Amino acid sequence: MNETPIAPERQRCGFVAILGAPNAGKSTLVNAMAGTKVTIVSPKPQTTRFRVRAVLIEGEAQIVLVDTPGIFAPRRRLDRAMVSAAWGGAKDADFALLVVDAKAGITEGLRSIIEKLAEQKRTLWLALNKVDLIPREQLLPLAAELHKLLPFNETFMISAEKEKGLDRLREKLAEAMPPGPWMFPEDELSDLPNRMLAAEVVREQILRQTHEEVPHHASVETESWTERPDGSARVDCTIYIARASQKAILIGDKGQKIKEIGRRAREELTALLERPIHLFLNVKERPGWDEERGRIRALGLEDEG
Repeated sequence: MNETPIAPERQRCGFVAILGAPNAGKSTLVNAMAGTKVTIVSPKPQTTRFRVRAVLIEGEAQIVLVDTPGIFAPRRRLDRAMVSAAWGGAKDADFALLVVDAKAGITEGLRSIIEKLAEQKRTLWLALNKVDLIPREQLLPLAAELHKLLPFNETFMISAEKEKGLDRLREKLAEAMPPGPWMFPEDELSDLPNRMLAAEVVREQILRQTHEEVPHHASVETESWTERPDGSARVDCTIYIARASQKAILIGDKGQKIKEIGRRAREELTALLERPIHLFLNVKERPGWDEERGRIRALGLEDEG
């Protein structure tokens, strides 16, 4: 944070859409750049479901990173809304940063993303992520092959998880921001409301602690947020699940699984918000929720039909 305010005439501010295939490391990169958790992460693909903005201050520049859902071939109404949110984030931003999993290389999914980006004729940067997981001699040929598919204005070799190569990326982003007033207060790290943060932290624990078909068939909604006189808050969340079998897995033997999900989510929320959080979870079976317009809008997505 800057110790003295930046004069308005010297301020720069811009939006950078973080794009890529599922599991490329976009959310890990955004959190590492922000220096705190602003978006959830898990080893499972399609973790991010809607756009989340992280606000960085670098010198005289305010950089707004727009974390977007991974782009994939959609099947459900929810999938279509997620992919639309990703492309919408790219369209609204000053430029886009394509994050590529260097270990996975050039997949068919990545080729389709690059083909669509080529049609947009916009400023585009490339971040080869997870470079610590492949031999160094493979990096330049991979970058060269990607540049043949699409000319990038800048290329970065990074490891978001190890926080390697991020200083240069921040500096270059700051230089690239257009002149203009800052869009967010200096102490604001994200545009994610606390109610949505609570729901996302619970969903992250579902992703991390359940397997089989459960994770991507679960939706979490914060039903109520009650401030208490002692400065703590009571938070009631409902987890919607598609089938009875998934509900049984989520609750676990004698309720142990849901208790553990609640315990870990409560601890994380308490740490993130720096105040005691009393979290209560309820699980409801709701077949076909991922095709419901209302549920998709409740997730912060626009229904694409």
